[in-house]
Amino acid sequence: MPSALTFDLVAKCSTTKARAATLKLPHGTVQTPLYMPVATQASLKGLTAEQLESVGCRLCLNNTYHLGLKPGQKVLDEMGGAHKLQGWNWNILTGKFQIVSLLELATVTEDGVRFLSPHDGTPMLLTPEASISLQNSIGSDILMQLDDVIVTTSQDHERMREAMYRSIRWLDRCIAAHKNPETQNLFCIIQGGLDLDMRRECCEEMVKRGTPGIAIGGLSGGEEKVSYCQVVDTCTGLLPEGKPRYVMGVGYPEDLLVSVALGADMFDCVWATRTARFGNAITSSGVLNLRQSAFSESLSPVDPTCTCPICLPTGAPYPSTSHAYDPRNPDNPVGLGITKALIHHLAAKETAGAHLLTMHNVYWLLQMMHEARGAIIKGEFPGYLSKRFQWWYPEGVYPEWAVGALRRVGLDLYEK
Repeated sequence: MPSALTFDLVAKCSTTKARAATLKLPHGTVQTPLYMPVATQASLKGLTAEQLESVGCRLCLNNTYHLGLKPGQKVLDEMGGAHKLQGWNWNILTGKFQIVSLLELATVTEDGVRFLSPHDGTPMLLTPEASISLQNSIGSDILMQLDDVIVTTSQDHERMREAMYRSIRWLDRCIAAHKNPETQNLFCIIQGGLDLDMRRECCEEMVKRGTPGIAIGGLSGGEEKVSYCQVVDTCTGLLPEGKPRYVMGVGYPEDLLVSVALGADMFDCVWATRTARFGNAITSSGVLNLRQSAFSESLSPVDPTCTCPICLPTGAPYPSTSHAYDPRNPDNPVGLGITKALIHHLAAKETAGAHLLTMHNVYWLLQMMHEARGAIIKGEFPGYLSKRFQWWYPEGVYPEWAVGALRRVGLDLYEK
């Protein structure tokens, strides 16, 4: 099928399956591996579009289901899409049909998903065709097929198999309904739960359809991480080298880097922004809850190794090693010099605390992926990943799931 993207592999790790690539999309170029923040209702909670751009984001998510309810397809058509609605000049990926969270109120049939509107109780039917029509109106640069999603912990293997085959059939309907393949990229979604044979069969069928990119879906649903890693490793081993591989719903730092090592390129998750609203900061030494009284008098930055506006000294510019560095204006001061004590003071009382931590957390994950990309290109990714785990686990005892997954791709965290 036609494609509105180009995916150029820049480098591959000689030990693991990690890759670095340049992904050119209709609203600008992004570099992989890539973390994508989730701006659910055309807004990242706590940040303006300008602030999100300032920390280096060039591809974020919108939620198709929520935008379809409000402001609705008519308004999106009249405005000319979600880019104009939210004042965002970069790329948007849409998906997230909320099917798993709606299952208690929904019935899945071959036609689509029947459910009651959470606003007024009106019966609604979401079909593959309707999902694509709505995403065409949104104008997203990457749109996702409607898939039949079953939580991975389900023991109903027949229902899982039914969902996998239905997702393949629904992809065919999505492809037929897609009006703008020259300007919007439709990604398929691999399903099959934790059954590796089902995942292999789904990969084979989905790849035949020739979509511009491929997602691995249905994970992050409570399964053990050992099983998660087996699915990602299996799928990436079967997917085309020349197309982006997107693992949906992944955002913990360790998960991101291990998944990169397993051969995945793109990730999204609400965790970074959600945890910020609870006063949690992602740092090189782990996640810190800045609401704790231990930080009430700390005058140090949230993370001394971080180069986001929150952590940089007052008036300092982005360093040249930052993914957010703007070569057009290298002397623009961005540092705010925020201390842990201030965040502690604000976190439980003022929304500004959540806003500051949101900016820090989003930047931190974007920067980590930027560093991982640089390490892949330099041929230093195994060392970079090992160093990260040493920072996170200074006592030298690493999670067994991560150790096992990385050994599958040739990297031993315990090897000196």
